[in-house]
Amino acid sequence: MTLTPGPAPGAAPGPPPAPARPSVAPRAFPTNRGGLCQKGWTSAQLLDSPDRLTNPLIRDAAGGPLREAGWDEALDLVARRFAALRERRGADAVAVFGSGGLTNEKAYALGKFARVALGTSQIDYNGRFCMSSAAAAGNRAFGLDRGLPFPVTDLDDSGALVLVGANPAETMPPLMGHLDPARLIVVDPRRTATAQAALDGGGSHLQPAPGTDLALALGLLHIALVEGHLDTPRRRAYRRERTTGWEAVRRSAARWWPERTERLTGVAAADLRRAAAALARAPRAHILTGRGAEQHSKGVDTVSAWIDLALALGLPGTPGSGYGCLTGQGNGQGGREHGQKADQLPGYRHIEDPAARAHVAGVWGVPAASLPGAGCSAWELLDALGTPEGPGALLVMGSNPVVSAPRARRVADRLGALDLLVVADFFRSETAELADVVLPVAMWAEESGTMTNLEGRVLRRRAAQPPPPGVRTDLEVLHGLAVRLGRAGHEFPTEPAAVLDELRRASAGGTADYAGAAPELLDAGRPVYWPVPVPVPVAPPSAGATEPTGAVGTPRLFLDRFAHPDGRARFLPVEHRDAAELPDAAHPLYATTGRQSQHYQSGAQTRRVPELAAAGPGPYVEVHPDTARRAGLADGDTARIVSRRGAVLARTRCVASLRPDTVFLPFHFPGDGAANVLTNPALDPVSRMPEFKLSAVRLEPAHGDGDGPRPGRAYEEPAAPPVGGETARTGKGTA
Repeated sequence: MTLTPGPAPGAAPGPPPAPARPSVAPRAFPTNRGGLCQKGWTSAQLLDSPDRLTNPLIRDAAGGPLREAGWDEALDLVARRFAALRERRGADAVAVFGSGGLTNEKAYALGKFARVALGTSQIDYNGRFCMSSAAAAGNRAFGLDRGLPFPVTDLDDSGALVLVGANPAETMPPLMGHLDPARLIVVDPRRTATAQAALDGGGSHLQPAPGTDLALALGLLHIALVEGHLDTPRRRAYRRERTTGWEAVRRSAARWWPERTERLTGVAAADLRRAAAALARAPRAHILTGRGAEQHSKGVDTVSAWIDLALALGLPGTPGSGYGCLTGQGNGQGGREHGQKADQLPGYRHIEDPAARAHVAGVWGVPAASLPGAGCSAWELLDALGTPEGPGALLVMGSNPVVSAPRARRVADRLGALDLLVVADFFRSETAELADVVLPVAMWAEESGTMTNLEGRVLRRRAAQPPPPGVRTDLEVLHGLAVRLGRAGHEFPTEPAAVLDELRRASAGGTADYAGAAPELLDAGRPVYWPVPVPVPVAPPSAGATEPTGAVGTPRLFLDRFAHPDGRARFLPVEHRDAAELPDAAHPLYATTGRQSQHYQSGAQTRRVPELAAAGPGPYVEVHPDTARRAGLADGDTARIVSRRGAVLARTRCVASLRPDTVFLPFHFPGDGAANVLTNPALDPVSRMPEFKLSAVRLEPAHGDGDGPRPGRAYEEPAAPPVGGETARTGKGTA
């Protein structure tokens, strides 16, 4: 898309007109073909929102109000407090929390700031809550993680496409233009808009019980095996020549006959057989996973089961077919490649690898030994804040964990126990409201940089207008803090072009190699897909060309070999296991969470757009009519949804297509309607992904029903004893 600012060219002379509100205009592009979702079309309204922050804010005393301050006062305070805490308790006393919405340059600079200016290992980001399970499974199977290892346009010709735990009809509507509903097999506990589109168009919807996607994949693999779908010359040769580990997976799948799979998942054996046959018989086929498969305490194994099915069918690395993962955030792919993850250095290098440390340290001009090791994952970092052993200060950039993190009330309490909380944001988000210092930063249309989309394509984003007076970019914030912490100014440039140049050198030779992503290529509109190890000459576009041609780098991965040293993909045997908690007499229902079409992530931005707020005004809970009736609720009543961690209020929506054992809540709302008060922080042992998608809950009428959910503190079940001086923001902790 493009942003159209100011008055139209050729306007009549006269007094200077008032600045026109910028507007969003479509632009032809292969992935979205000029289409945007409702959130995209309205995004320019945020640029002049009356809620926009334009001055730093400082809280002088615990429990006191935030007041406006100058930049020097704010940055001096932050640097002084960071330095004092490091001196007293060591470098890991200060932590950093980033975002999958940051540009590549900002994600890179944030990781460098943490490890060079602060010297801390305690950095992670909200992308840990997004694609980490798929990333870990992809790395294990293929030796490399890229959301889609092929261009999105390859999906246009797919003969069968299994979509597991994703709802693009609401979360990324332009993608639906690449998906033929007649060939869609949607796996989801809800009849989402995507599942309904598939059913309406002649496709299918498999509706398993929450937490059983792994067993469903094993059941489909069993059917493909015993019904001869895998016993073709091409597929036998593929497994023999391009993979290892098939025999162990074959033995594991042999135990998941259709009737056993049906008993566990609730999906009829006949439907399983039809889906397996459609997938196996298609000349081109794809399997795509989303958050519904990944946000579990067994998310890596679940994704691995679907990858095993794809490998058994010979899909990955075959032209026109494949396995992929749909990204969730604006820069969900690039944001996880360049160092804001706890165990990662730029170029998707591992921070404990001596060669990786030496290379990056050389680019940064610091001794390799000075770089810290791996830190804690996102939930573990948030859970440790303000405890005697955990960080006493936190810099949050581009995230709102008070709403988006699991066990959200616990997170708010931990933030309240910090000595110092610093938040860089556009608005006074729920997390910013708890901060000691709030730094106003530029928005997407006000700064340049690059982002990497779900197919690994590096995209140029150009500033359309300057930030409002008083607002600085994130790069300027990091520069100002780094200089005050004793680093040379040139180490932390403020120009995105200079940061990109350094990022290219730091990533060179890594898994996500951006060395050849030269600005002139991006400016010329050439499609640049990583890995792109060396620059190539820029050729002018051909006469009459309407789309960029001449892809640079690697648009399709794995066509010749996978990224493991032996060039082979890895089958990984996995077994179904129960979720970290299951329904019981006190909490008899499954609760699952997700997005609605009008809002994005924590809703801190979209809830400020009047059109979106009117269409999606508040929290709700989808419930089967029979389940609502048994709980004493009718459509429109305010329900109280209670898990083992807390309770929230939401308007009841009776949905006849929902499973009677399942309720659904969107996670965009704060306070009494904050769905993540309910969610379970139980972690996947590999990815450290929390179990967002399954909590055991009960449903009951809210007392005093009438006004519906209110903003403010969410209801809580009796809390565990305080840890390490845990307090609310009205009184600081002792860390």
